[in-house]
Amino acid sequence: MGQLARQVVGLVLSIVGFLGVIIVCAIPMWRVTSYIGANIVTAQIIWDGLWMNCVMQSTGQMQCKIYDSLLVLPQDIQAARALIVIAIVVGAVGVGLAIMGGKCTSCMQDESTMAKVVILGGVFCIVAGVLCLIPVCWTASNIVLDFNNPLLITTQKRDIGAALYIGWASSGLLLLGGAILCTSCPPKEDVYRYAAKYSQYSYPGTVVPMGQYYR
Repeated sequence: MGQLARQVVGLVLSIVGFLGVIIVCAIPMWRVTSYIGANIVTAQIIWDGLWMNCVMQSTGQMQCKIYDSLLVLPQDIQAARALIVIAIVVGAVGVGLAIMGGKCTSCMQDESTMAKVVILGGVFCIVAGVLCLIPVCWTASNIVLDFNNPLLITTQKRDIGAALYIGWASSGLLLLGGAILCTSCPPKEDVYRYAAKYSQYSYPGTVVPMGQYYR
């Protein structure tokens, strides 16, 4: 696969992963009401997200409420808010750098600089993927622990929501896309140029015209 094709594939994966992180941040589906035992039909379904919780009635009506205070939230949700927002910012910078340094754009002329900018964008995308993966895994771990906790009543237990699955997929796409972008090595023309420059100097037993020393 050529360098241009690798950059396009890596950029597309990174953009899709970045959009997925935005969706994870927006939708209130980190925790959902779990169906346990004989409680198959419930009167309402509760969704918990980073910024609000929503209640859907059996009639199809949905009501959402923004959290009144940050201090009343669990520690994993508080940390998830900060990490997801940072992941969005870092991902935006990474995607922007990858677009600026891509071969399909004309923002830069020097191919060596373009390759270095693309590699830097890939590193930012990898960091964004890790920042998204940490809160998603942390929240999923707490959900599983609470689900298996016999001290909690049935109404306090939640299941893994769709946002966590989207978060896992988005993190994987960012990591993969960033890794592909990091394979954009600078051209070897600079190496050949320096090698030709140093080859002009004399070695023992060779004769070099005097004009070459006064350039």
